[in-house]
Formats: sequence, structure tokens, C-alpha cells
Amino acid sequence: MSRAAKLVAAIAVSDLTERQARSEHARLAQEIGRHDKLYHQQDAPEIADSDYDALRRRLNEIETRFPGLSDLASPSRRVAPPPVETFAKVVHAKPMLSLDNAFSEADVTEFVARVRRALERDIELAADAEVALACEPKIDGLSISLRYESGVLVRGATRGDGAEGEDVTSNLRTIADIPAKLRGRVPAVLEVRGEAYMERAAFAELNARQAAADEKPFANPRNAAAGSLRQLDPTITAARPLRFFAYSWGEVDRLGWERQSEFLERAAGWGFAVNRRSAVCRSVAETMAYYARLGEERASLPYDIDGVVYKVDRLDWQERLGFASRAPRWAIAHKFPAEQVRTRLRAISIQVGRTGALTPVAELEPVSVGGVMVARATLHNAEEIARLDVREGDLVTIQRAGDVIPQVLAVVLPERPRGARPYAFPESCPCPLKTPVAAAEGGVVRRCSGGLECPFQQVERLRHLVSRQAFDIEGLGGTHIEAFWRDGWIRTPADLFRLPARETEIAAREGWGETSAARLVGAIEARRTIGFDRFLNGIGIPLIGEATARLLAEEYRDADAWLSEMLAAVAERAAHPETIRKEKAAVEVGPAFGRLCNIDQIGVTTADAMVAFFAEGRTVEVIRDLRGQLTVQPYERRVIGDGKLKGEVVVFTGELKTAGRDAAKARAEALGAKVTDSVSRKTTLVVAGEKAGSKARKAAELGIRTLTEAEWLALAGES
Repeated sequence: MSRAAKLVAAIAVSDLTERQARSEHARLAQEIGRHDKLYHQQDAPEIADSDYDALRRRLNEIETRFPGLSDLASPSRRVAPPPVETFAKVVHAKPMLSLDNAFSEADVTEFVARVRRALERDIELAADAEVALACEPKIDGLSISLRYESGVLVRGATRGDGAEGEDVTSNLRTIADIPAKLRGRVPAVLEVRGEAYMERAAFAELNARQAAADEKPFANPRNAAAGSLRQLDPTITAARPLRFFAYSWGEVDRLGWERQSEFLERAAGWGFAVNRRSAVCRSVAETMAYYARLGEERASLPYDIDGVVYKVDRLDWQERLGFASRAPRWAIAHKFPAEQVRTRLRAISIQVGRTGALTPVAELEPVSVGGVMVARATLHNAEEIARLDVREGDLVTIQRAGDVIPQVLAVVLPERPRGARPYAFPESCPCPLKTPVAAAEGGVVRRCSGGLECPFQQVERLRHLVSRQAFDIEGLGGTHIEAFWRDGWIRTPADLFRLPARETEIAAREGWGETSAARLVGAIEARRTIGFDRFLNGIGIPLIGEATARLLAEEYRDADAWLSEMLAAVAERAAHPETIRKEKAAVEVGPAFGRLCNIDQIGVTTADAMVAFFAEGRTVEVIRDLRGQLTVQPYERRVIGDGKLKGEVVVFTGELKTAGRDAAKARAEALGAKVTDSVSRKTTLVVAGEKAGSKARKAAELGIRTLTEAEWLALAGES
């Protein structure tokens, strides 16, 4: 079991009470969401892939035992957080889903066995029939979608959240591996998917130029590739040597190939670079030999890889296997193990996040791990410190995979210095207020109880508000936030919008000047008009990220109406403290709280955390103060085309064979519909796939229009 798996498995899932499961599920969802943002939006991950995967496995295990928890905005039902708005949005015709992971030969064996069992049930596959896998290196880069019409490149986009990405066409046109016009006979509409990356030698040259220009170097080739593709000026991207491997397809009007391996041959013929180390393996033994061989070659490859991807080669079998909530059932990623080294732990420090969570950090003697100097490692929480029995002065084993803050895996006990004492986790916040620290019931995270009064939380909340995924105020980084806070210029979000009155004082500060100050003031003023969904995300409500903020904005539309509803929900919650804890009865607490609980993918746990946030001290006062500085635009859903499903409330049920339920939901929302998970009198359309059950029956009882999958595809323009 990985270190992260041990972290989240303090109590076996089989032993969890419903209350403990709900608490831990909420914590895991919040933590996974934060890491998704760091990895996919900010290109600054903080944990290793193996630890991230352990968090997801624990969450999935909890949802399997407590299915009711999966109606939240659960990470098990999304790929990644939504894209930032530096570029125009692109709705993917077919979602760009992620892959489930394998970590051992046993995992790969079970994957193949699972595929075989499904095919035996579905098509009576013979017991001795061969299940061939198309195997390819897993490039550590940025997933890209390229749309060609009549063989001509018309649009290129990032993966984003899987349903919606960023339009980076101009930048992608600068990559030599991406043909502007395809060779030979091609489908009239063809979406090619692949990975943009930077080779190691080119990365070293780029960092040398960064250093010569006195600019910050990139941490690794993936970050360099992501940063290069997100340049507003394509000439900057053109000056950076990016590469591209094609590996799959999305939307296509005519499928002219029958196997994954055949597609790669076609792609090469059209003019794409494909990875020549790809191969077709016809048994688990052959597959593992391929994995071992690629692992041996890994260090000598000109680019970074972090594992191997296995796909069922036959496309007709892929279609029959279909998709789970966030990944295809016919593919899996087999990860390489993370690198480990030893170093000395000098001290343990405490960081306080914007929600008050206290995170212990190991301050290390700097050591090189994978070519990167590392001086800090996360210790996660008090329970993890106790499990490891890690002490200041210990020699420890740390692990780093990719661009992450490493984790402490173990203590080298024979090297423990004499007199090393067990670490005592602080009982009060290290902030000047010294407010008490408390652990949530059933959880392992300890939090400062100071709320918005805690200086550390104030700073972190301000950092969050100006970040790209929230208000996106350029030129106001963490260093500036801390400096202005120390000088007493900012304490609350509204204070940020009072900074323009200090333009002359800012210009006189060391390292600023009139031009920089004017630029900052302009960036702040540009955000005095803000979308309602960004406003909601910027406030920093626990468990609320971009996706959930968008759901709330769609439900309430207007900031003032939403705030009134929250105040009503606070009063209802205070009047019925015991009812809140009863999952099924919670929606009966009152109309405002019930409305919040009934929003698709919100649920009682998220609703309770949200309302509890508004019940804290000065929360409402702070939000009203910020609201007074801004024009918050009512929310309007973005749709593609003529929005022909606008006003429809759609429910999908049963197995959808063509692209899966997630893809269908994304398409419906892109066409203007609202998608929900339950049938009610508000539902206007039900799409029933194979083995549709109670939802289809209820739709028939209510007389709701019901379509087959084929009829839905025709309606959505995908047949």
C-alpha cells in the first residue's frame, strides 16, 4: 500500500460509520479538488501521482459502501477542474476523459480479466480468445485536441476539465509536428488527440535562456510545455521547441479503421508524429515485458514518460465495453514507481491554509531528487506524523514523482540521533491570535478555529481570490499580498479593491515604480465587474470550487438573491441542528436549505459546510463589503450553436453504448439543457439506454418524453 493510501486508511472503510464516511468523503473531495486545480490549471502539483491515486481509491471505496455520497460534486464523477479564462472556451464534441491506474502486474492482470469477463457476457467470447492490447508510452505533457475539416486544421484546444478546454489554435500552429493540412484521404471532420511535450535537451536550453534573462526557470519539461502553450503571444510559443505525439481521436464523421493500432498507422500517413515505441501485446506476460523494457529505456528517452497506457486494440470491443463515470473501461494507465532518496529532517513547521487546515511540513537538508533540489516535504497531518513516528533530526526517506512537493515515506531508525523527541502537534494556531486547534469529527485534518480573524487564513484567502481560477488579478502575487497585509493595507477581499486609492504610495514602494503601480491598478479595476460564478469561487467557501460555483450560479443566477437565500438557510440550520445530521430528513429543514441540498451534485454534506461557513462570525459582513465594491454580473450559461435544447431538463438512464453517459451529459449541457440525475415533474426529456430501470418507468408514469440512445444521437447531431 502506498504512503497516501495508508494516510487515508486510518479506519477501514468497512468499519466507518455513516457520519465518519460523510466527513471523510467531504475532506477527500476537497483535497482531490485542490490537487486537480494545482496540477491541471496552475501546473504546480504538490503531491506525487501515487499519493493522488491513493486518495482517489479511498474515495471510491467509501462511495462503493455509501452510494449516497456519490451524488455530491464528487471527483469520481469529473475529470478535472474547469479551465482558466485566459483563452476562449472550446466545448469538446466528445469529452476528453482520464484513465484509471494500475500499479502492479496484479492490477494489469485483473484489468485484462475484467475486460474478458465483460466480453464473455456480452458477445460470448471464447475462453481461449486473444485480447490484444495496444501499448504506448505515457508521455508527461499536456493533452491536446486538434480539429480538422476537409483535412485543414481549424481549431486546437487543451483538455481543460474534459468537457471544456482552452482555444490555443494560434500557439499549436507553431508546432512543427502538427500539420496544418493532412496528407491523403481523410474524414471530412476529424478530431485528433495527443500530447504536446518538450524534450529534455530543449528544456535545458530554455532554462538556460531563462536564467540569462534573469527570469524564473521552469521546474520540469511538462511545466515548460504547459506555460509555452498558454502564452497570449504566439511568437513566444514559436520560440520554444514544443513537440507533439498523436495517439487517439475524438469526433470523426466516418471511422475508417477497426483497431487502435491501425489508427496510429493512419495518423502517421496523414502527417502526424506517432510514438514508434507503441506496440500490440497479446498476453499479460507480453504486456509486462513491454512495461519492463520501457522502464529500462526510460532514462535514455529524449522525453519524460511516467508510465505505459494499455488499450483494448479492437474498436468494436471498445464500444461494447463503454465508459465508467470518468474513464473508459477498455484502457488503463500503468504507472512507474516514484523515485526515493534519503536526507535529514531539520525541523517540522506548520502551514495554515485558507480554510484553517494546519499542515505539517518537513524542512529538509536540500537533496537532489530527479535533478531537482528539494528542501521541503509534506507530512500531511498529525496522524501521519504519529504513524511514521518522525522526529526532528531523523534521517528520512522521501519520494518525489514529477514536479511535486515530496512526501516523507519512512524514518531510518538506526540513524535516529540520540535524544530525538516525539513531535507534539500544536494545540493552538501558530498565528498571533493563538486560537485553539480542533479536529473535525471523524476526520484527521486539524483546523484553526479563528476563521476570518486568523491572519494566516486572511492571507491565504486573499491569495485564492486573486488567483487565476478566481478573480485572476494579474500582477498581484503572493509576495505582494503578504507585503500589503503586513503594512495593514489589506485585511479582507474588499480591501483589495481599495488599493487603487493608494496608487501613489504603491509606486513609491521598493521594486514598484509608476508603471508597475498603474498596471496593478488597471488589473484591479478590470475586475470590478465580475461574473457571478467567479465571485462565488473567489470567496473561498469550503468544498466549493469552480465546478460547484458554476452549479450554484446557475441555480441562483443573481448574487443578492443568493446571499438572501444563504442567510435564510443559516437560520433554518440553527433551528434544526439535529435534523441536519439525518441525510434523508435534512432537506426538510426549511425551503432555503432544502433548495441548496436539491441542487444537482451538491447534496447535504456540501450544503451543510456551505451554510456553516455563513454562520461564522464576520463572514456575511466581509462578503457584503466585497459585494459593495463590485458589479456582479448575473450568470448566463454558455451554449454552442443555436442552443436547441435550451429550457430542457434532461435525465440519462441505463447504459449508453456509443460514448457513455458522461459524454452525453456534456453534449446536452453544451446544447443548452440542464442535466439532472433524478426524474421529477420538472424533467422534460429522458434518454433511456440499455437496462434502463426505475427512472424510465417513472418517466412513463409521468408521461415524460423518452428517447432511445439512437434517437438522442440524432437529436444531438451525433448520429
